[in-house]
Amino acid sequence: MGLPKEAAALFDLEPGWSLEPIGGTTGGAFMGVYAHEKFFLKRNASPFLAALSVEGITPKLIWTKRIATGDVLTAQDWVNGHTLTRAQMNSPMVAQLLGKVHNSVLLRRMLKKVGGSPQTPRQLFDQVASSLPASLRQHPLVQATITALQVMPGAAPMRVCHGDLNHKNWLLSDSQQLYLVDWDQASLGDIAFDLSVVLINYVPRPQWEDWLRAYGSSLTSDLLQRITWYGRLHLLHEVAAQYAAQRYTEMNQALTQLQQLSLAQ
Repeated sequence: MGLPKEAAALFDLEPGWSLEPIGGTTGGAFMGVYAHEKFFLKRNASPFLAALSVEGITPKLIWTKRIATGDVLTAQDWVNGHTLTRAQMNSPMVAQLLGKVHNSVLLRRMLKKVGGSPQTPRQLFDQVASSLPASLRQHPLVQATITALQVMPGAAPMRVCHGDLNHKNWLLSDSQQLYLVDWDQASLGDIAFDLSVVLINYVPRPQWEDWLRAYGSSLTSDLLQRITWYGRLHLLHEVAAQYAAQRYTEMNQALTQLQQLSLAQ
């Protein structure tokens, strides 16, 4: 059921709009219909959405407006399609689009312009370490991971990182155009921050080199070291998050992945 007309008025939309809430944790995303055309509307989307649209990484941005509440409302083309399956993440099209993101000078410039600040390994480690409860810190694998993470990776160029490369944030249109959406956690950082999530969660270890070749890189010893470091960090964060939510099956899965990553070294 669409939202009542009062909701469209709240967003300062002219009469004739119909709004339907769609998935998302913030409650700020809607399918909007006006004059028989569909649009994706979102409150307070990432401020560099325009650059993402120009690069063809997200669906085309139609308009942006500040509404009476002070929020910013954006409208994008509505894309018919589906989110990627886990299996589809291990494909050249995903690797190529992520390579385009990481190598875009426009995205880097625009994220800096809207206040994106670099995230250093030390900052990221401190954030994760501070979220670990004492009971988890006693786990031998967690202890070993913390020790390994205290050896920080070397400096790397700062690139635009998406920050949440879950397979559900990749949208494949019916015309086979791939988009990367939900940029709320974007930051400037080491490409290994993003790469580790995709490779560890979706690509079997023997296929990393092929995937990275499609991405536009090679698996050097330095890159492998950085991917392993960020992979451990991501998985440690996942362990803490699942523990806090009392999802112990998922927590144990993350611990198993941590063990496998340690053995692969």
